Amino acid sequence: MNFSRHRHSSYVGLPALVLLIAATGCSSADDTTSTAVPSPDTKVTELCQNLDKRLPREVDGLDRKDPEPRSTLTAGWGSPAIILRCGVERPPKMIDPKVAEGGDADAVAGGVNGVDWLMEERGGGAYRFTSASRLAYVEVTVDKGPDTSTVLVDLAGAIKSAIPEGIAD
Repeated sequence: MNFSRHRHSSYVGLPALVLLIAATGCSSADDTTSTAVPSPDTKVTELCQNLDKRLPREVDGLDRKDPEPRSTLTAGWGSPAIILRCGVERPPKMIDPKVAEGGDADAVAGGVNGVDWLMEERGGGAYRFTSASRLAYVEVTVDKGPDTSTVLVDLAGAIKSAIPEGIAD
C-alpha cells in the first residue's frame, strides 16, 4: 500500500516538473539583449561609472532594461531598441577628413543639446551615434523604432554632466 502511494506522488510531481521546465524556457530572460562591454583605461572607466549613475530611467518613453552581461559601462532602454556603451574606441570615420567635410553619405557629424555626435547609418533604419569632443567616447545604437532626436535629447544632460569636454585618447 505504501508503494502505490509513493508511485502516485511521483506522477503528480512529473506534470509540475514539466510545467516548471516549460515556464523557464519561456521566461522573460529570452528577450534580454547581449552586448559587448568596452574595456577602457581606469580614467575613462571612472567617467563611465559616473555617467551610469546619471543616466535617465526612461529614454524616448522606454524603460531602462540593461543588456547582458550587466556592467556600469553599458545601458539599455526597450528591448533592444536603445543600447549605450561608454568607453568605446574612437570610430575610424571620426578622424576621416571626408566625414568632417560631409563627404561620406553614411556618416554625418552634428550636435544635440550641447553634445556633439558622429551619426552612422547601420542599415534597416538603425543608427549608431558616437559622442565627440568628450574625454570618453559614448556610443548609442538606436534600433529603427525610437525617435533618434528624442533619444539624444534624453541622454544629453547625463553625458554633459558626467563626461567633461575634451579629446579622448
